[in-house]
Amino acid sequence: MSRRKAVAAMAARCTVTVCRGCCCGTPKVPGVDHAAQLAELKARVATIAQVRAVDCLDACEQANVIVVQPSPAGRSAGGRPVWLGLVNDPDATGDIAAWIRAGGPGLAEPADVLDPYAFDPSRRVRMAIED
Repeated sequence: MSRRKAVAAMAARCTVTVCRGCCCGTPKVPGVDHAAQLAELKARVATIAQVRAVDCLDACEQANVIVVQPSPAGRSAGGRPVWLGLVNDPDATGDIAAWIRAGGPGLAEPADVLDPYAFDPSRRVRMAIED
């Protein structure tokens, strides 16, 4: 595959942003194998989503934070980024991956089990990641 086709394929996928800064992904959130969580998420959605670890998303009270941004098709269908916090359970990581595999924001409804994880960050925080 040419570089141009590879870039186009990456752009057509959901983007999953995993906070790994100040609190998320650190011993400040005990009882979580943070490296395994990130590796599992990458492994489960590697062919259909871009997963990136970033520095602090400034939503520390919700650590560990994962933001699922829709694919272009999902955005066209009305999908918007979904912020998930307190993702400290391996089962939640699997549920997030299953939703992404089903299409993610705009194309598939998240499982009800993800409802307690969803939160609305402050506008300042949201704008930093969703630009």
